[in-house]
Amino acid sequence: MRPRLAPGDRLLVRYGAQVRPGALVLARFADGTLAVKRAIERRTTRTGAPAWWLLSDNPAVGVDSRHRGPVPEADVVAVVLLRVWPRPRLRL
Repeated sequence: MRPRLAPGDRLLVRYGAQVRPGALVLARFADGTLAVKRAIERRTTRTGAPAWWLLSDNPAVGVDSRHRGPVPEADVVAVVLLRVWPRPRLRL
């Protein structure tokens, strides 16, 4: 998620928070990987279940919905509130 976040950054997240477009979220991909991505818009899965289209802030690196499709809403587990370490940034 560079340039906003770097490997090793510690984040404060809120589980069960309402996701809004533009928010950074903690999501679980189908293979079990947890990743921080930006929620772009609400979509649906192939089965019609509610989902989110998630993208990386650095599109040249990493895996996101362009590769794996919409992430089911139940797998968007938390909303990032702020970076705690090494130095807080309130606006992510």
